[in-house]
Amino acid sequence: MVRRLFLIVGVLFVGTTVWAQGTPTDSDDARYTFNRVDDGYLRLDGRTGQVSHCMRQSVGWACRALPDDRTALEAEIGRLQAENVALKKELLARNLPLPGTVKPGGPATPGEPRLQLPNDTDLNKVMSFLEKVWRRLVEMVGTLQKDLLKKT
Repeated sequence: MVRRLFLIVGVLFVGTTVWAQGTPTDSDDARYTFNRVDDGYLRLDGRTGQVSHCMRQSVGWACRALPDDRTALEAEIGRLQAENVALKKELLARNLPLPGTVKPGGPATPGEPRLQLPNDTDLNKVMSFLEKVWRRLVEMVGTLQKDLLKKT
């Protein structure tokens, strides 16, 4: 029993060591992906997402980072978030409610009406009521038709 335990521990130790050696590290060549284009290569940095255009120069190769719209988008998102915060502060300073579901005082106060969706039991009651109303309406129409046929 003890031998089996040592054997299992040994296999697990060797297996995890081999697995750890096989996992990619930050210095692996797998960080970059290259795709051939007409005048060189496009290089994608798998860690940062930066795309560069690599071309053969008179002395070796040169890679130039391509312009990235992501930087402009992130700047615009930051500007809009700051503007949103400023507008919310201005509304709160004027004792106005914030738009949407956000309330300055947190959850709704006891005097405020709250939207509560019906559960399955409530829906079943409503459906049963509608079925009864429909049946009565059909009975009334049938009775009315019979009365009209008797009069003619």
